[in-house]
Amino acid sequence: MKKLLLLTAVILFTVQTGWSQKWSVRFADSEMKRFPQAWQLDYGTRLYFGYTQGLGTLAFYKLWKATGDKKYYNYVYQWLDTIVNAQGKIHLYEPKTYNIDFINSGKTLMAMWKETKLPKFKIALDSLRGQMKTHPRTDEGVFFHKKIYQHQIWLDGLYMGDPFLAEYAVTFKEPALLDDAINQILIGAKRTYDAKTGLYYHAYDESRLQQWADKKTGHSPNFWGRSIGWFYMAVVDILDFVPKNHPKRAQLIAIAKGLADTLPKYQDKDGLWYQVVDQPTREGNYAEASASSMYMYAIAKAVNKGYIAPKYKAVALKAFNGITRKLIKTNADGTLSLTQCCAVAGLGGKPYRDGSYEYYIHEKIRDNDAKATGPFIMGCIELGK
Repeated sequence: MKKLLLLTAVILFTVQTGWSQKWSVRFADSEMKRFPQAWQLDYGTRLYFGYTQGLGTLAFYKLWKATGDKKYYNYVYQWLDTIVNAQGKIHLYEPKTYNIDFINSGKTLMAMWKETKLPKFKIALDSLRGQMKTHPRTDEGVFFHKKIYQHQIWLDGLYMGDPFLAEYAVTFKEPALLDDAINQILIGAKRTYDAKTGLYYHAYDESRLQQWADKKTGHSPNFWGRSIGWFYMAVVDILDFVPKNHPKRAQLIAIAKGLADTLPKYQDKDGLWYQVVDQPTREGNYAEASASSMYMYAIAKAVNKGYIAPKYKAVALKAFNGITRKLIKTNADGTLSLTQCCAVAGLGGKPYRDGSYEYYIHEKIRDNDAKATGPFIMGCIELGK
């Protein structure tokens, strides 16, 4: 009887993971119908080198590698070929604004340079690297999220910058840059980790001057779902470029394992995670698509890469089932939409964002935000491996 149950479970798991590949294709095709040009991803209204377009196109690039269907490659290439001119200048990119969000699209740019070896793409890559040579840092050496957010580490920024810099370091032989990128991840983890919950706060202010910062710890007040997703993806993605004999590789893997142990404690019965992760039953909280998709991707990839045990794939599969059953709807034209995506959330600025529970749950919610759709496609690809 036990053998029969085990065999049934294996067959069911195989069918479901194979089905996930079909979901990645069907959803990507829906995105292309909604947004015929890649700059339109995330409701873009102009040609732009935005971090959301970078995340979305990275998913399409990975889907091309997984399926061999050239239309996904063309979708990505056309965007980059248009946005980077013949001299290698990126349209509307201004390095001196010191916005780390711009760096994220460098991941797709790097992938396309490796495919094409076009000189203009290499010049553009070097300009992104150039920004980070003078980008302002905290006293411990972690990049400010933006120049205007002084002395602050945001989990978002660790994803935007460090995996790209690690890949650049390995590709163009800058070992010191690789160590720098790894150290920033580890310092960010140290400064945002909460031992009681096993989760990571959205941000840390070393100056303790921000209204949102705890005067003792420097932490922001809450565990925002997507920020932890950014961080988890940063960890599993940077590991692609960290040699097995690197002295700090084990620390990165320990973070991946820690989150794989922690996140299931906050996963609801449907397999989803909430906008404020540790308070799923509190009034106003909701199952949020980007956090759920990012965790699905990061856990599935960590299993595939051998960073965590195979048993954790069931956590990612449960998330996949929850997303497809509860958060995805079929439209009248046959396309799919991913619902309940937090459009944006941050800290500080004008009007001031205080990081309170009420702030996070009242930010705009919309369908098909690329910060959810990109990780969903990538998570489906990983589950299909």
